[in-house]
Amino acid sequence: WEDRNTCILFGDGAGAMVLQGVDDEQQSGLLGFQMHSDGKDSEKLQLPYSGSSRTLATGGDGHAVTTGAYAPITMNGRDVYKFATREVPTVITEALANAGVTIDEVDWLLLHQANIRIMESVADKLGVSFDKVLHNLSEYGNTSAGSIPLALEEAVSSGKVKKGDVIVCAGFGAGLSWGAAVLRWGEAGATGV
Repeated sequence: WEDRNTCILFGDGAGAMVLQGVDDEQQSGLLGFQMHSDGKDSEKLQLPYSGSSRTLATGGDGHAVTTGAYAPITMNGRDVYKFATREVPTVITEALANAGVTIDEVDWLLLHQANIRIMESVADKLGVSFDKVLHNLSEYGNTSAGSIPLALEEAVSSGKVKKGDVIVCAGFGAGLSWGAAVLRWGEAGATGV
């Protein structure tokens, strides 16, 4: 809470999605994906760790461990915005190509809930109406890695996402890293995050 550059942006939440293999390509499941990471701009969004090595046993056979702590998250919001609005549309396009799906076949965009302007920009660059973007940022803030599964669970529970819908999920984060996955939604019987 001491860093006003980041504390007002982040909510608290967690979520997960469990996938299982299917034999029939026409069923639900992961249709394609793409991931990237590039450490050259890591200082723009990072969770710094400061540690020191400590030997657990005496003599030459001792094992070393690192002890320390994480410092608060650091972020250059303007640079992260530029990065996300440039790279997320590109990685979505790559994932769609890997899946053999066109943007016109996508029912829903489910983007990392970091910033509404980022989501609007990505949708605009892809030529997708914002009506097709699932979002709950105004309810919870940026719940970081939990934001995509949390928003998906709400959309499924409300009946917005239906069996057979094609959903493109895309996220980005520290490091810098970014990726996208194309899914065909299946049975919605087992939800909950």
